[in-house]
Amino acid sequence: MAKRTIVLMPGDGIGKPVLDETIRVLDAAGFEAEYVHADIGWEFWCKEGNPLPQRTLDLIAKHKIALFGAITSKPKDEAFNELAPELKEKNLVYASPIVGLRQHFDLDICMRPCRSYKGNPLNFIRRSADGGVEEPMVDAVIFRQNTEGLYGGVEWSNPPQQVYDALMTNKAFVKNFSSCPKEELSVSTRIFTKKYTTRILKAAFEHAKKFGYPSVTLCEKPNVIRETSGMMYKLAQQMQKAEYPEIKLHNTNIDAQMMWLTKNPEDYGVIVAGNMFGDIASDGFAGLIGGLGFAASAQFNQESGIGVFEPTHGSAPKYADYDVSIVNPIAMVEAAVMMLEYIDEKAIAAKIRKAVADVVAEGKVRTYDMMKMSGKADVITKGAASTQQMVDAIIAKLA
Repeated sequence: MAKRTIVLMPGDGIGKPVLDETIRVLDAAGFEAEYVHADIGWEFWCKEGNPLPQRTLDLIAKHKIALFGAITSKPKDEAFNELAPELKEKNLVYASPIVGLRQHFDLDICMRPCRSYKGNPLNFIRRSADGGVEEPMVDAVIFRQNTEGLYGGVEWSNPPQQVYDALMTNKAFVKNFSSCPKEELSVSTRIFTKKYTTRILKAAFEHAKKFGYPSVTLCEKPNVIRETSGMMYKLAQQMQKAEYPEIKLHNTNIDAQMMWLTKNPEDYGVIVAGNMFGDIASDGFAGLIGGLGFAASAQFNQESGIGVFEPTHGSAPKYADYDVSIVNPIAMVEAAVMMLEYIDEKAIAAKIRKAVADVVAEGKVRTYDMMKMSGKADVITKGAASTQQMVDAIIAKLA
């Protein structure tokens, strides 16, 4: 059988070391693949004016499966100032390449599991009624609509006249904003469509059914954002009644959810939300399992089979220039495990996940975040494991 080809997109900052180390884990676990490098990120914005070159899109279209490290994004003016001088007259505007990637390939399903590792000193704990300490195990999976909503990119500062005229047909806009000069307005839209809202709800219910979760929780704000959140809740009610009567449907508002997840996180299994609220909820749950060093994400299109797998942390450029990399690679390793599960390499995926669990439970090798240290270059001399040492420990548990 021919080896599968995986597209590697290290991106910026710490993306390269965590991705390089993760490939070592995949090799040691027996996953056989060819890897091709693809360009993405800040370097290509600065020197080419495009952080997501067409050549990268072509590679992903051809090979379908990609592992992604991290990117740096900066505000509009800073991004413009860092362009190569010869590009500054071309009216280029920076846009997030990962958002562009999602929209180009219609990667509308985003899945973010947040599961506790036993023995992780960063796990969430709470006081029990008798004054003791409880450590509830978190096992939540957030399904985030990935291409619409507030991240859809439909926005303006000083909106065009036809957009302003359309806004003026809305009574709430006339009442609250018509006195504001048009040139002082900035408008971002939150667009939900029935097709893609239905798809993310379906993915959440199917996951709950497949893995035995008793409920799906819709985390939106339908009592205030009546049209978009309201449509999502209505579709969820209809779907649950018609197709998944054995699975309970819960409805929580995003603000209340952020409070409840630190009171009884063990009560939540599958959560589904739009783009922004799903992003918020997944980062909230990630905090309960140790932070972004343990949080991974899959984004895929079920029809085309294209999938991109990544940690949810950023590029952390302040750590990128250290002589020895100190960052926790587990989130990137988890992303690779999700990739393996997606391409039906479940045995290798389970083997790696168990190795990570064994290392965390043993507690002998811990990165600086697990030791609750500040991310300084000298943490290695104080007993923290480097990125490479953590991966060495994981590989040793694979044997």
